[in-house]
Amino acid sequence: MNFKITNGSIDLDGETIIEEINFEIRDKEKIAIVGRNGAGKSTLLKAIINNEMLTEGIGEDKFNIIKEGKPVIGYLKQMELEDDSCTMLEEILKVYKPITDLENKINRLLEEMQSNSSEELAKEYSKSMDRFDFLGGYLYKKEYETAISKFGFSKEDKQKRISEFSGGQRAKIAFIKLLLSKPDILLLDEPTNHLDITAIEWLEQYLKQYPRAIVIVSHDRMFLNKIVNKVYEIEYGVTTSYSGNYSFFEQQKKVNYEKQLKDYEYQQKEIKRLNDIVTRFKYKPTKAKMAMSKLKQIERMVKVEMPNRYDLTTFKTNFIINKQSGRDVIYAKDLEIGYDKSIQKISFSLYRGQKLAIIGENGIGKSTLLKTIVGAIDKLGGSFELGHNVTIGYFDQQIALSDSDETVFDNFSKCFPQLTTTELRNSLAAFMFYGDDVFKKISMLSGGEKVRLALCKILKKGPNLLILDEPTNHMDIVGKESLEMLLKEYNGTIIVVSHDRFFINKIADCLLVFKKENVQYFDGTYEKYEEYEESLENENNECNSQISGAIESVKNEDVDKKSKQSMNSYLMQKEKNKINAKIKKLERDIESLENELNELNTAISDEKIYSDYEKLSELQQKIEDVNNTIEEKMSEWEKLQNMLN
Repeated sequence: MNFKITNGSIDLDGETIIEEINFEIRDKEKIAIVGRNGAGKSTLLKAIINNEMLTEGIGEDKFNIIKEGKPVIGYLKQMELEDDSCTMLEEILKVYKPITDLENKINRLLEEMQSNSSEELAKEYSKSMDRFDFLGGYLYKKEYETAISKFGFSKEDKQKRISEFSGGQRAKIAFIKLLLSKPDILLLDEPTNHLDITAIEWLEQYLKQYPRAIVIVSHDRMFLNKIVNKVYEIEYGVTTSYSGNYSFFEQQKKVNYEKQLKDYEYQQKEIKRLNDIVTRFKYKPTKAKMAMSKLKQIERMVKVEMPNRYDLTTFKTNFIINKQSGRDVIYAKDLEIGYDKSIQKISFSLYRGQKLAIIGENGIGKSTLLKTIVGAIDKLGGSFELGHNVTIGYFDQQIALSDSDETVFDNFSKCFPQLTTTELRNSLAAFMFYGDDVFKKISMLSGGEKVRLALCKILKKGPNLLILDEPTNHMDIVGKESLEMLLKEYNGTIIVVSHDRFFINKIADCLLVFKKENVQYFDGTYEKYEEYEESLENENNECNSQISGAIESVKNEDVDKKSKQSMNSYLMQKEKNKINAKIKKLERDIESLENELNELNTAISDEKIYSDYEKLSELQQKIEDVNNTIEEKMSEWEKLQNMLN
């Protein structure tokens, strides 16, 4: 499968959104599209679906769209829930119709075989079972059950009718259907929005193992790092391709920029030197020929373009805390939170300068705790105290995103009537509201602009305790990086609720982990918490393994000899089937790696590569890595073959 756009562009309502698109999707590639808000990322996804949006770009290559293999493309915004009257489970099972039809056929054949032992019927049954296995018939129930659970639905929800779910829940059901339908090209636009960390981590694992191509637009850097192996950046209307995950893209972009800048500066110096020679000697008869040769030397040069500077326009702040709090900022003991009834009981202490992140599943009290701390709702039990001189700056995502007919300037100046016009405009400029931007109506602002305005108002008041509820939603990656820098430099205390693990890991030095059964305090970064959870899981797996072994041992003692032999025979055959399946997978992997090796060897023989030391080194390293992987897989293949013999 191959889908390729060469020198395309997209114009909407007379405005050019992207002016030069060179974009390719190949089998099993995991691709990220990144860029600033408004760069055209989501528009490019739509153009992959609707090629009529594409026209000729400004590049030198001929505009072309190639589709090999007639790929099926799946896009969440086109995934509809067809019938409101059916249950969630019935809707999801539509994805598995070939398997469920075959399952019904197998059951029908089994019934017929009870009264008819014909060879033809047995062959049909065997053929259907092989097809059922090939389609994943033994795994599909576990697959959809896991997806339903990880997306926050209960067992009871499966039998609810689609009409009973909220808009957000219906969107999740459509997302589950899209994932389980396994299109050849899976297009995902901000897939982690509105998902909690548990769901995001499951989605990561699912997409890493996804057997076909994926194209993702996301501002979740940890999510991209764990999934993608190729990045397309849209900047200044042009797409640029990078191999590797998001972190490698960031590094490579910096290296490429610095190299091109050095090459440009070196060439400019050389051109100046040659021009100086021409100027000095072009009128001297004995040197005129030499001067003309220098001019031709300049003309023959392949000109190096001055690289575009990074598009890093972002917000900053020099706002300061009005007064420091005491050492103790918050003390909570058996604090019960909720509305009609208690949903969590929490105990923790927070000290001046600490940065606490609150993480966990949706709907189990994270935002409720923040509202309790700021006094928006009453506590239901236990004790809770704020320390001496604590002043709170509270960011509520819902309030921040509300609309108003006020202008940015009027809304901001109403909060700070003591400031001069110059002081007001300087404060707004620090958060990227320049010139006439301050006269925009709030109702006309994007989500990211509304968030910036809310943060500007909060920080200008100089609080010593920031309480932030999902502040990075609606921010692009550069905006998130800027907020991270701002919060790291902030010398007050922070409490933040977020599902952005990369952001949390950068900011927080301690965590409150919300689970359905309790809330745990963890003294350390998110990365340390992941290591802690992994060690616990390994201990539990080892313990469960020992328990299972003990139970199996007891069971075996009670089984008679004949049953044991039958069971052993069955287990041996099952083990052989597993080994054969592994062998077949290894053979497919080796074939794929050998094809990749052939492509790399062809690429390295290109004359252009020999003149580019970095690319040559990169290709040689890839060839070495692929060869090593082939050797490892061949070794594993031989071991498995020996086990069968």
